[in-house]
Amino acid sequence: MLPPSLITEPRIRCRVEVTSKKRLLESLAELLATAGPDCSPAAVFDLLNERERLGSTGLGEGIALPHARIQGIGQAVGAFVQLSQGVSFDAPDDRPVDLAFGLLVPQEATDAHLSLLASLAERFSHPPLRAALRTADDASTLLQLLRSPS
Repeated sequence: MLPPSLITEPRIRCRVEVTSKKRLLESLAELLATAGPDCSPAAVFDLLNERERLGSTGLGEGIALPHARIQGIGQAVGAFVQLSQGVSFDAPDDRPVDLAFGLLVPQEATDAHLSLLASLAERFSHPPLRAALRTADDASTLLQLLRSPS
C-alpha cells in the first residue's frame, strides 16, 4: 500500500494523449513540479531525462517508473499518467508504455528511494492491477486503485 501523501488526485491524469517518451516525461514533470516551491517543470523534466539517459525506467508490460532525486522537498512525491495510447519507451520487452508513475524523492533519500521504487515495481507486476488501471475512466478511480492494497 502506498503512503497516502505520495500520490493525490491533482497529480493524476487520465487518458492523456502524448506522442513520445519526451512528452510523457514533460507531462509527469508538470505534475511533479507541485512537490515544492523551488521545483519547476523544466528542472524536474531535466532530472527525469537525465535519469533516463542512464537507462530506461520502463519496466515492461507497458509500465514506466521515471524517477529522480531533487533538492528542496521533504518527502517523496508521486504522479501518475494513464495514456490513451502507448509510446515507445525503450522498455526491456520493447512494448509501448501506457502507464507511468513518476517519482521525486529528496536528494538525501537513498535507501527510502530504492525501497519505494521496489514497492512500486512490485505493485505494477500484478496483471489485475495493470488491467484495472488501463480501464479506469477518471483520476478518482485511478487514485483508489493506486492506494488499494495489492
